[in-house]
Amino acid sequence: MPDNNPFKKYSPSIKKRWRTTEKRTARLKPYRTRAASSVRDARIAIQNSDPDSAELVKAAQAAIDRAARRNIIHKNTAARRKSRLAKLLKAQADAS
Repeated sequence: MPDNNPFKKYSPSIKKRWRTTEKRTARLKPYRTRAASSVRDARIAIQNSDPDSAELVKAAQAAIDRAARRNIIHKNTAARRKSRLAKLLKAQADAS
């Protein structure tokens, strides 16, 4: 909730909105974090030419799909991120 100014009044609906937003954020944050960290790990593996980078990309794509299913990220954003990861992996495979 915002400041604790005793002179400022907030409607009950605004207070309820704050409560629900806090609960929703707490519930959905692990999915957002898991997707972001798995994408980061996959990108690092691709840059370092790790032999298991394909598995990390697959795991990252699954995490992105889970986040998109729960409307944490938009489905087109998920598709774009997955596509860019696959493109990086293919470029790394072609280079080696």
